[in-house]
Amino acid sequence: HTATDWADAIDEVDVFYNLGPNHVHAEPSIAALEAGVPVLCEKPLAPTLETAATMRDAAAAAEVPAGCAFNYRFVPAIRYAKSLIADGELGEIRQVRGRYLQDWLVDPDAPWAWRMDADLAGSGALGDLGAHTVDLLNFLVGDRVGGVETVSGHLKTFVDERPVLDDEGTVSEYRDVTVDDAYTAQIEYESGATGSLEASRVATGHKNDHTVEIHGTAGSLRFSLERLNELELLRTGNRGYETVLVTDESDPYVDHWWPPGHVLGWEHTFVHENYEFLSAVESGEPFSPSFTEAYEVQRVLDAVERSDERGERVSLD
Repeated sequence: HTATDWADAIDEVDVFYNLGPNHVHAEPSIAALEAGVPVLCEKPLAPTLETAATMRDAAAAAEVPAGCAFNYRFVPAIRYAKSLIADGELGEIRQVRGRYLQDWLVDPDAPWAWRMDADLAGSGALGDLGAHTVDLLNFLVGDRVGGVETVSGHLKTFVDERPVLDDEGTVSEYRDVTVDDAYTAQIEYESGATGSLEASRVATGHKNDHTVEIHGTAGSLRFSLERLNELELLRTGNRGYETVLVTDESDPYVDHWWPPGHVLGWEHTFVHENYEFLSAVESGEPFSPSFTEAYEVQRVLDAVERSDERGERVSLD
């Protein structure tokens, strides 16, 4: 079966995957949930906090799984890192750092796309990349530090208009860029732990550099998406970091793939994500990350925007 209107498909599908641009997340996803169809929606949940709240409430009222596609939670090294933190290997968590750097918009002649329109995307690097970082840190340390309480953020647009290309690849017009090219933020959690966040789509030389660091009283760890089979770990008593290759059969998800030492790739995160989501659909159990968890990410994104607009540190509403 095929359809050119999502509304025609709602009653015919077992699950609804909403992988469209941010501005079309809400209406189809809510309609599917109201029809009793499980939903997996792309991140960020919505362009605005208000719309994200509506989606969260619709998911809460539905009796089917509703998840947000934060696929980096499903990297084996991230799952291993979470287990170390949960077991207290790093001690009390005091500081976190997260950055997500890309360079696909360095060229001022890079063509305009929907991701550069605030009405369609909500935000730029903040929502496109920063949402991943906020969720990953929430996943890793949220149980130990609580939620984000305060935020000081700054947004920057370096190129304020970009060309629109026609079918022949020639410039037909220029359109305004109404979102950020880069953001930075300082955050504080309920526990008093602090963090620094940044993302950029104009960081020359960085293709998909998503890095998180967790620092505790008994150890630290570092993870880079560009080396996603590895986790750098500093334990008490060690004089430096050790590199752990997370490819053993006992590591999360790895037993479903190749022999030890045979690495996984970016695409495997989506397989793991789909496995977990469809398992939740089959069992009827909740899926994580849920719409509620995605809404918590949206609260941080909204706070960064409010802080930038006001020029001051803000509390999360």
